[in-house]
Amino acid sequence: MPRRALFLITVLVLALHWLVLSGVPLAWDNPRSPVGKVFSTRSIAAPLPPAAAVTAVAAVVPMAPKPPVAPKPPARPKPPARATPQPPAAQASSPASPATEATAPRTEAGADVALADPAEAVSTVVEETLPTPAASPASVPIQAASAPLPSEATTGVDIAPPGAGTDHTPNTAPPPVRLPPPTRLAFDVSGQAKKFAYSARAELLWQHDGSRYEARQEISAFLVGSRTQRSVGAITAQGLLPEKFSDKSRSEQAAHFDYTKGRVTFSANTPDATVGPGVQDRLSVFIQLGALLAADPARFVTGTQITLTTVSARSADRWTFTIEGAETLDLPAGATPTLKLQRLPRKDYDQKAELWVAPALGYLPVRIKLTQANGDFADLQLSRSGTP
Repeated sequence: MPRRALFLITVLVLALHWLVLSGVPLAWDNPRSPVGKVFSTRSIAAPLPPAAAVTAVAAVVPMAPKPPVAPKPPARPKPPARATPQPPAAQASSPASPATEATAPRTEAGADVALADPAEAVSTVVEETLPTPAASPASVPIQAASAPLPSEATTGVDIAPPGAGTDHTPNTAPPPVRLPPPTRLAFDVSGQAKKFAYSARAELLWQHDGSRYEARQEISAFLVGSRTQRSVGAITAQGLLPEKFSDKSRSEQAAHFDYTKGRVTFSANTPDATVGPGVQDRLSVFIQLGALLAADPARFVTGTQITLTTVSARSADRWTFTIEGAETLDLPAGATPTLKLQRLPRKDYDQKAELWVAPALGYLPVRIKLTQANGDFADLQLSRSGTP
C-alpha cells in the first residue's frame, strides 16, 4: 500500500477518535441515546445601560446641532377679573334648607324665645327695675349726647315755677334742704316683663351721721337673683354730694365723682361726663328731691319743675321732675298721704318715672313706678317702714 494512502487513513482514524472523545454528536447519532452531559461555560457581556448606550452612540456618531429655537414672545398679562359683589340682601335672604334648620345652633331669635320663660323674664326685670336711666336696647349705641353739655351740667338745681316757659332764668342760689332721718323701707314689687307678670321684693336703706351718708336699694326675686344700687358720699349745706355710685347684678359698674376736675368717670369705659353743683346719682336723686320738698313745701306747688343732673353707672343726663299734686294711696302699708312727681320721657327708649313721696316719712319715696317704652313696667309699693 502506498505511503500516501496509509498516511491519509491514519489521519482519518485520528480525526474520528478526536471527534468521539470530544463528544460532538454526529449527524447519524441517535438523539435519544445521549453520550453524556457536557458542561461548558461562556462569558456574556452585560448590556450597557440606556444612558451609557446613548453616550457611547453619541461618542461614535456625533449628533448634528439643533437649530436655535426662537424665544417665545412674553404672554400679555390678562387684566384682573372684576369681582362681581353679591348684594347683601341676596346673601342674607337665602333660605336655609330643612336639614340645616334642624341642626343649626340656636340663633338670636331663639334666644329671644328663651327669654319668654317667666324666670328669665323676672331675671331681666330684676336687672332693669331699679331707678335707672331709660333702658336702651343693646343694639342702640351710646350717644355722645348722653353726657351733658357743660352749659347743662353747670346750671346745678333749677326750680321753675308753673308756666315759666322757655324764657325762665335758671336759679343761681342753691335751694335749702332738710334730710330725712335714717330709715329702712320695704316694698312689694309687681310688674310685667316680656308679657309675663311677676312679683318681687325690694328694700331701701337710708343712713347718715350728719356728715356722711349711704343709700342702698336692692330688689330680689326668689330663685332668680337680685340687683343692688348703692350711693355713698358727703352731706353739705346743699344736701347730698355723691362720691361713688355702683350698680351690681351679674357684674358691677360704677361712677366716680371728681369735683376738683368737675368730671365723672365710669368703670364701663364710657366717656367721662362734665358735672357741676347739685349733681346727683340715680339713687341719691330720690333722697335729694325729698330733702328739697321737706325744706320748703309751700314753694313746690302743682306744676313746678325741678331739673338737676343725674348720673348713672354709664352716663349723665339732666332729669326734670314735675309736681303733679297731692294723692292718698292705698298701699300694702296702709293708706298714705303723698305728693306725686313725674318724669316724662325726653328721648327714645326713656323710662317714664312716677314717684310718690310721703311727708310723714320726711318725703321719702313710698311708691315708684317705672314704665319702659315697650310697655314693661315695675311698680314698687311700700309694705312697711322702720329704723335701720
